[in-house]
Amino acid sequence: MDQHGARSQRSQEADKPHRRKGEKTYSCDLCGKAFTRAESLKTHQFIHSGFKPYSCELCGKSFTLAGDLKNHQLIHRGVKPYSCDECGKDFTRTGHLKTHQLIHSGVKPYSCDECGKYFTRGGDLKRHQLIHRGVKPYSCDLCGKSFTQAENLKTHQLIHSGFKPCSCELCGKSFAQAGGLKRHQLIHSGVKPYSCELCGKSFTESGGLKRHQLIHSGVKPYSCELCGKSFTQAGCLQRHRLIHSRFKPYSCDLGGKSFTQTRDLKKHQLIHRGVKPYSCDLCGKSFTQTRDLKKHQLIHRGVKPYSCDLCEKSFTQAGDLKKHQPIHSGVKPYSCDLGGKSFTEAGGFKAHQLIHSGVKAYSCDLCGKAFAQSRNLQKHLVTHSGIKAYSCNFCGKSFSEKHYRNIHLRIHTGNDVYCCDQCGKLFTTDAQLQQHMFSHTEERPYKCDLCEKTFKSPHKLNKHQQIHTRK
Repeated sequence: MDQHGARSQRSQEADKPHRRKGEKTYSCDLCGKAFTRAESLKTHQFIHSGFKPYSCELCGKSFTLAGDLKNHQLIHRGVKPYSCDECGKDFTRTGHLKTHQLIHSGVKPYSCDECGKYFTRGGDLKRHQLIHRGVKPYSCDLCGKSFTQAENLKTHQLIHSGFKPCSCELCGKSFAQAGGLKRHQLIHSGVKPYSCELCGKSFTESGGLKRHQLIHSGVKPYSCELCGKSFTQAGCLQRHRLIHSRFKPYSCDLGGKSFTQTRDLKKHQLIHRGVKPYSCDLCGKSFTQTRDLKKHQLIHRGVKPYSCDLCEKSFTQAGDLKKHQPIHSGVKPYSCDLGGKSFTEAGGFKAHQLIHSGVKAYSCDLCGKAFAQSRNLQKHLVTHSGIKAYSCNFCGKSFSEKHYRNIHLRIHTGNDVYCCDQCGKLFTTDAQLQQHMFSHTEERPYKCDLCEKTFKSPHKLNKHQQIHTRK
C-alpha cells in the first residue's frame, strides 16, 4: 500500500463516529437491552422470536441457541466447576456464581412496597411483585395451577410427567430437578442451622424459617374468595382453591379414592402398602403418619374439649364435632340406591358403597382377611398383636378393644357400662365417663359467669354458684 493509500485509510477511520471501548450502542427495540456488537444483538433477538430448535433429550427443555443447550446439559451431567467460597455451593456457569454471591454480600437495594421484602436484583423484585398483582398467565392443563412465569410452569409440569432423573442414594427418593434433590439431602445430614427464636423449631433452609415465622406474626394476606379462609403464603391459597374446584386428577388404583395433589395420594397409598412406623405405646395401634398417632393418643389422655350441646357427647377435635352435629338435624341427603340406607356425609356414603361393590382393598398380611375400609383392618390387626389393654375390673378378663370390654361388663351389671381406663370407675352413660375424664387432666371447661372461676365438672360448678345466690 502506497503512502497516499495509507493516509486515505487513516482519514476514513477518523471520519467514523468515535466509540469508547465497551460502549453499548446496539439496542433491542423490543426490550431495550443494549449490546456492544451487532452480532450480539442479532443473537439476542432470537429470544423474542420464540424459535427454540435445540431441545434437551433428558427433560425436553428447549433453547434458541446451541450454546444454551450445552450449558443446560451440564445440570444433568452434574458438572459444576464453579464453587462459592462462602457456603460451598456449586454452579455450572460463572454468571450464576456471581449472582449467587450477592446473597452473602447482604446488599438488597430493591424493596417491595407491598410487603417490604428486599431483593438483590431489580429483576427479582419485578417477578416478586407479580404475586401481589395476582398476574398468573401460565396455567397447567392437568391440575389448573397457575404461575407468574413460563419457566415455573415448565418446572411444575415435570411433576405430572413422572420423570425424576435425580435420585437420593440414601433413601431412593427421586426428584425432577437437582435442586430438589439437594434440598432433600439436608434432611439426612440432620443439619438445621436456622432456628425460630419464639418456639425453637429448626429448619435446614432460611426460607423455611421465614415461612414458619409468618405463623407467629399472624399475618395472612392471602384469602380465599369463596370461603374466606386466609393463608400466610400464596402457594397455600392455590392448593386450597383446588378443594372448591372439586378437581381431583390423582386417583388410587386400589381403592379408587381421588386427591387434588400428588403428595396426598402418596400418603394415602401408604395405607395399602401397610407401612405404619408410628405405634402407640399404650395399645400398640400403628399409624402411617405422626399426626395420626398424636390424634389417637388424645383418646388415652381423655382430653375431649369439644362437646355437643344437644347430646353432650365429647370429641378430641373440632372437626369430629362438626361431623357429629348433622346427626341431630335428621338430614341425610346421601342415599344408597341398592340398600336404601341414608347418610349425613358423602364420606360415609362412599364407604358404605364399597360393601355393595365387593371391593376389599385392605388386606391383613398375617391371615389374608380383607376389609372394605382401612379402619376395619386397623381394628382387626390388634387381634394379632396380642395386646389387650382393656381389662374387666370384676373378673380381670382382658380385651383388645374398649368396645368388647364394655359389652362384657353387662355380664356383671346387667346394663351397658362405661369404664374409666385410668382409675377403673364405672359409669352408666358415655357422657358421664367423658365428664369424669377431666378429673385426670388439667382441663377445666366449666366456668362461672360471675367470677370466672373454672371447674372440671358441671356438678362442682353448680355447687359453687350457690355461693353467689346466697343472701
